[in-house]
Amino acid sequence: MRHRNSGKRLGRNTSHRKAMLRNMVTSLFEHEKITTTDARAKELRPITEKLITMAKRGDLHARRQVTEVIRDRKTVAKLFERLAPRYADRPGSYTRIIKLGHRLGDNAALSMITLVEEACVPKTKKKAPKAAAVPKPAAAPVAAAVLAAPAAEAAAEVVTPAEEPVVEPAVDETAVGGEQKDA
Repeated sequence: MRHRNSGKRLGRNTSHRKAMLRNMVTSLFEHEKITTTDARAKELRPITEKLITMAKRGDLHARRQVTEVIRDRKTVAKLFERLAPRYADRPGSYTRIIKLGHRLGDNAALSMITLVEEACVPKTKKKAPKAAAVPKPAAAPVAAAVLAAPAAEAAAEVVTPAEEPVVEPAVDETAVGGEQKDA
């Protein structure tokens, strides 16, 4: 029974799974996006979110806790100096998982997990105006004017049958027979 055991095993024993996820999170912070299977990406997301939240604190204890997971000093420095300030105003959801399809060899579902780059803009709930309060015919006169303009021009160019110009077929002077003459 797996009562209260969270997370997938990913076909590995505990030490192998921890090492794999540490390597993946290090690569994610280093390259800011990686391609992996869906199951691995879903397991990687909470670890990544927790590490970024710790880095946002920015104190020595947080740096030491992150160093237990990410063993590369350059990557830890990048996390604390560049990535954490990027997400300072963002309350969470620092990663995005994009489905890519299936791998050719074993048909495994692939995903790309990336760090979100857009700034977070808090949404404020606005009440939508009632339909009776907002008149929509304001755009109709503009559309009617645009549609009426070509009709007015066409009416001005009406030619009476007596004045019809004779249109001769166009002859391509560069083509002689089946060949084209260079100009």
